[in-house]
Amino acid sequence: MVTPSEVTPAPATKPPKRASAPGPNVPRIVPRRHVGRWLTAVVALLLFAMVLNSVVRNDAFQWSVVGRYFTTAAVLDGLLLSLWLTAVVMVLGFLLGTVLSVMRLSANPVLRTLSWGYVWIFRSTPLLVQLLFWFNIGALYPTLGLGIPFGPQFLTVQTVNLLGPTLTAVIGLTLHESAYAAEVVRGGILSVDSGQTEAAQALGLSRRRTLRRIVVPQAMRSIVPTSGNMLIGTLKGTSIVSVLAVHDLLYSVQLIYNQTYQVIPLLMVATLWYIAVTTVLSAGQFYVERYYARGDSRALPPTPLQRLRGHLTAVRHRLSAATAADARPAIGGDR
Repeated sequence: MVTPSEVTPAPATKPPKRASAPGPNVPRIVPRRHVGRWLTAVVALLLFAMVLNSVVRNDAFQWSVVGRYFTTAAVLDGLLLSLWLTAVVMVLGFLLGTVLSVMRLSANPVLRTLSWGYVWIFRSTPLLVQLLFWFNIGALYPTLGLGIPFGPQFLTVQTVNLLGPTLTAVIGLTLHESAYAAEVVRGGILSVDSGQTEAAQALGLSRRRTLRRIVVPQAMRSIVPTSGNMLIGTLKGTSIVSVLAVHDLLYSVQLIYNQTYQVIPLLMVATLWYIAVTTVLSAGQFYVERYYARGDSRALPPTPLQRLRGHLTAVRHRLSAATAADARPAIGGDR
């Protein structure tokens, strides 16, 4: 039995020490001055201002003529045709490109070889050569027929009457675009981890459903950026159909300056329209990429408006901190 006198008293716990206030001799933390960064920014802004001033104040651009022809009916009609060509070619090109990419990934050696040969031929030939070839296809095949293979034909039509300049441009651009779209889609599919397919097969999903519900949604994160660049490239590439006398945006301004001899301002009209449409497409590409990035990261990338608000908030906090530091009384000064 333990008596009270034998119990050893517990040592008294000392109260925690409070953090001492910083003394007057503690140096003040000053952020690092990025002198080189600010000098580089000033030089870049100065060069940009010089270039902008030379463009705006150069009378050779004839900005009054640019403003006069910017929204004329001929230019707007050419712009609409360029946009229509871009949309049709992208839709048809990616539909055909998706089929070609599936053939390339197929276990059938015949389909793989045919898909590889198609991509090889159309990527190895310049687009202008392809357009001129399709424009003169009537020299090789004067008539096109529909009937039994290697047998009688039930319907024949003259190639010259069937393929006009606009349809020739659509065919040439689509076949050229589908070769690149096939590689884009194939690269996106291959970017998905093979474990996803194995897990789907373990669950008993068919190959088609695995591709449609599991592989393609994840592959879109790799497909969308490249396809956005292809869309912008296709918009600018439609200007090459002017060699076929298709009334796109470039051909429309060419018709005007061939009559007025105002080459530079009319070319600036086409340039400004291409820049405006490309800017809209780039903004749409950003939001599409942001949509498919939802499952890749915890937080979505900020939008330009959110990024601007963040910069303004940071500047406001820095100004507040600087104002508070200047208003703080000096320690250890003269009394």
